[in-house]
Amino acid sequence: MILERRLAAILAADVVGYSRLMGEDEAATLAALKLHRTELIDPKSHQYRGRTVKLMGDGALMEFASAVDAVLFAVEVQCAMRKRNEGVPEDRRIVYRVGINIGDIIIEGDDIFGDGVNIAARLEGLAEPGGICVARNVFNQVRGKQDLSFDLLGERQVKNIAEPVSVYRIPLDDRAENLVTDVQADASGRGRWYSYVAAGLAFLLVAGGIIWWQPWAPRLKPGSMESVEEATLPLRDKPSLAVLPFTNLSDDKAQEYFSDGLTEDLITDLSRISGLTVIARTSTFAYKGQSADVRTIGKELGARYVVEGSVRKMGERVRINAQLINSQTGNHIWADRFDHSIADLFDLQDKVRGKIVQALKVKLSAREERWLARRPTTNPEAYDLYLRGLKQESYFTREGNLESRHLFQRAIELDPSFAAAYAQLAQAYSLAQENSWTDQREEFANKALTLAKKAVELDDELPQAHWSLGRVYTRAPLRDADRAVAALKRVVVLDPNYADGYAFLALTFNYVGRAAEALGVMEKAMQINPHFPFWYLHGLGQSQFLLTRYEAAAKNFKKAIERNPTVSWPHRWLLATYGHLGMQDDAEWEIFELESLNQIVTIKQIRENAPFTDPAYLKLYLDGLRKAGVPEE
Repeated sequence: MILERRLAAILAADVVGYSRLMGEDEAATLAALKLHRTELIDPKSHQYRGRTVKLMGDGALMEFASAVDAVLFAVEVQCAMRKRNEGVPEDRRIVYRVGINIGDIIIEGDDIFGDGVNIAARLEGLAEPGGICVARNVFNQVRGKQDLSFDLLGERQVKNIAEPVSVYRIPLDDRAENLVTDVQADASGRGRWYSYVAAGLAFLLVAGGIIWWQPWAPRLKPGSMESVEEATLPLRDKPSLAVLPFTNLSDDKAQEYFSDGLTEDLITDLSRISGLTVIARTSTFAYKGQSADVRTIGKELGARYVVEGSVRKMGERVRINAQLINSQTGNHIWADRFDHSIADLFDLQDKVRGKIVQALKVKLSAREERWLARRPTTNPEAYDLYLRGLKQESYFTREGNLESRHLFQRAIELDPSFAAAYAQLAQAYSLAQENSWTDQREEFANKALTLAKKAVELDDELPQAHWSLGRVYTRAPLRDADRAVAALKRVVVLDPNYADGYAFLALTFNYVGRAAEALGVMEKAMQINPHFPFWYLHGLGQSQFLLTRYEAAAKNFKKAIERNPTVSWPHRWLLATYGHLGMQDDAEWEIFELESLNQIVTIKQIRENAPFTDPAYLKLYLDGLRKAGVPEE
């Protein structure tokens, strides 16, 4: 069979935050998408002789005969979308990312395949919201032919492509704006037909519960991610899974730590499988003790499959009942009962996890099989102490923190090679010093660093170990943003579903002058953890503030404060935001709120404690506080 090939300019586009938009208002999002396609995208596609290969609810794959046409189309659409979004609340705007490449494509019916398509999709993932990224071959074809600016972003190694790709960004500056032409009606009616198909496809994707599936997206081999850039690509064609807290059926209600711990371990193990999207523990544990319908839970979490079960611990025996359910139909895919001795607990966990993976037909890489075959400890008593420590730590109190440290320490004494226990003990010491639960703050910080390094030394492939190390490096007095970024990047490569890892990486990006990147990373964290904690909102607000999107930032700081009014840092950032917005009355109120929290704010104090390594970001923050009326000393 002779394959049909041709050279083409390929354009990949994707809607930023599509799942969030659909989750908040499905009907309004579909209506907005249809309107943009009918009034702008389809007429411009016709004007520049583009062919739409595939349309999905949140993206498109297009083919152009000319690189110049593809770039002009992208520039016009992105400039026009910027104007069309004026006056629209920031959290309801439709914003596209666009990537363009020239490549040899394989034609199969109306579809196209090949490295050229894959590279275009990768370039789209590298573009900032509202931006355009192109390959060097596109730059070479367009420069000198159109009056456009290009910024070289450097060479990037993209998955499944042997040679690095040189990436350029097209700024949407005055030169780009000057190329915008009036929208011309498509007399052929083709644009209208495309928009109907697009709206219909979007509806089917939502109704079928498969909004994560995009046939044209490049396939990632399980366990093959080598960089954070790949780890943070949108999760598209993976089965999505939520593990609900297992019910404690033991006669002793105090054994609940055990059922919760087994659930957490199952979530942790499954989340390391790159072929799955696993909803974060924070979101699934929000349903603990509830009797909500599985179909409702699946819809609220964006999970097609739900695992639920129960645990009964009787002396030296453990019984687990577990079932895997299709959340769209409510039908059981698999159910089983496991009865083992405590000594065989890890074998029992392996069986439960293996049945789930088998039922979902997920292929494990050799590295993932090796990871999952490991035992956290060979000592059942040490493991039990570890689970008790996790429960105590979750209370987030001075007393719980102290007890968790005792329990983790005892676990380590029983098994000095227990890396996860070292990682959790490091976090416990870090939490104690940053929450002033000790007078020995510097000593506790150094202890946390030593323990986190020990955890990494014992198991360099344990995500929790790098998480603890990265978290310690984000905190005073040992703050080191560059080392924090390196550790947190390692976390999300080892565990592509580690929501808090993405969220802390986004926060750290804010500190080192990379707020635009932080937005996409925080969005990924929120996707994996739909019931995200208040500090995700704070981090999102930080990114928006540092990009001078003050109105949007103020909304998220206020939401964070509503969720947790006793924490001071969202108040400080909201105060700086009000300063830039010139809202003096509101700023005075925030100063009063900080005083009620026993927080006396001065520019000197903020400068000494601010985590920024980027001087421009620090200046922006301090300028906002000054405008709000914060004194120098």
